[in-house]
Amino acid sequence: MTEFTQRDDFAMTARVLGALFYYAPDSNEAAPLVALLKTEEWQAQWPLPAHKLAPLGQLLQRDAEETLAQAWQRLFVGPYALPSPPWGSVWLDRENVLFGDSTLALRQWMRDNGIHFAMQQNEPEDHFGALLLLAAWLAENGRHTQCAELLAWHLLPWSSRFLDVFIDNAGHPFYQAVGELARLTLADWQSTLIVPVAVKKLYR
Repeated sequence: MTEFTQRDDFAMTARVLGALFYYAPDSNEAAPLVALLKTEEWQAQWPLPAHKLAPLGQLLQRDAEETLAQAWQRLFVGPYALPSPPWGSVWLDRENVLFGDSTLALRQWMRDNGIHFAMQQNEPEDHFGALLLLAAWLAENGRHTQCAELLAWHLLPWSSRFLDVFIDNAGHPFYQAVGELARLTLADWQSTLIVPVAVKKLYR
């Protein structure tokens, strides 16, 4: 067991970020989190320095002409091309396709480790939010080795690039702040992860 997976805050932050990226903002899963992030209470519970969280707190409370639901539709659903697709294979596959080789590798890893993870929609398992939710579940169930492998082999190799593009194209202060919160949090995880992060070529 590592210091990384012993931290009580890991599963909490992974679950919160996973829900915000995977579920619509007015869903039962995400709506309470959206409401909490629009207050200042969450900052005392988030395991990052206060000086990094304060600017994000201000951004999360900022009004915008576009509703959160509209921003969600534009960023995660379409119908137009998504500015920063949340699936790993889009970044890791030469053809930028869904269900690419990296998705198949993730599926094989899940089978090898006896992991059954039901997706809400009919989509690839390598969705950024879904992988965070899976990491939280693994940590909560004491599967620390698999949690570290999931991050190091199947999420962190592409998540920084995804988040950079996501933040640049968020177009809404709430999702810009959530993207930055995710970037800071995942960087903190990586700094204490004892499993080397795989180096993979990115195609976007």
